[in-house]
This record gives sequence, C-alpha cells and structure tokens, in this order.
Amino acid sequence: MKENNKSVLNLTINGKNYEWKQEYITGAEIRKLDNIPLEDEIFLAIKKPWEDEPIHDEKQINLARPEIEHFYSKDKNFKVTLIVNGRPKPWTEKIITFEEVVVLAFGNYDPNPEKVYTVVYDKGPHENSEGSMVRGSKVYVKDKMIFNVTATDKS
Repeated sequence: MKENNKSVLNLTINGKNYEWKQEYITGAEIRKLDNIPLEDEIFLAIKKPWEDEPIHDEKQINLARPEIEHFYSKDKNFKVTLIVNGRPKPWTEKIITFEEVVVLAFGNYDPNPEKVYTVVYDKGPHENSEGSMVRGSKVYVKDKMIFNVTATDKS
C-alpha cells in the first residue's frame, strides 16, 4: 500500500464519514473501521446503470479517485415481510426502490408515461418512517412496513 502524504482521503461506510491516510483500503479494513460482522457482505456503491460491486476482505480499492467512495454492508440473511396493498410480500434487501414496490404490487412496472403510479408507505424505519415515493426514489425497509400502490392510466 502506498502512503498518501498529501491529504487524508474520505469515504463513507453505511452512511458514516471516515478518513483514511492511505491510497488503498481493503475490504477487511472497511469491515474493521465500521465494525461490520463477518457474516455481512460489503459493497461499493456504483452509479446507475451499473451494479454495486461486492468487496471481499482481500480486495483493494483505490480511494484517490476523484469522488468519495461509498461503501455499505448487507446482512446475507436479511429477510422481512412487506405489506403491499394488504398482501404480505417477502423481501431480502434493506432498501427498496419505487419500481420494485410497483412490481411487488402489480407483478411488473410499466414505464409508459401514460401510466402513473402512486406509492405511499407507513411504519418504516426511523430513516423514513412514512411518506411517498416517486420514480427513481428508494427507501429503507423494516419488517411489516406498509406500502399502498395505485396505478392510473392517463389516456
């Protein structure tokens, strides 16, 4: 690992800011910094349309790139039941997108601009306990969180 004497590099792990004095950081060092359990997976958040990158303990990541690197962990065994339009739906991610809620409600998502979806939720975690969602948005979930989804055809 090369020492970066010019400045401290910034990164986030699970939404918390950290400083690192070296150009590279490993998955194991990320795990230790944020006290991430061994059974949890670590990911580097990547801008859409690309998928987030899994970070194994031995993997090195260059923190000297232009933007701040954002990492997050995910429990491999995370499972909740969401209540979507009154029906229980199993879910295995800590976050759900607007489009994924619509798919749980109706089986698919129609991106046609003539189709308008309304998504409201309640009984969510403290980060987003209640509110509404719009296309492209995402929220944290918890067990028994309630989503009500309606679809309207503008034509």
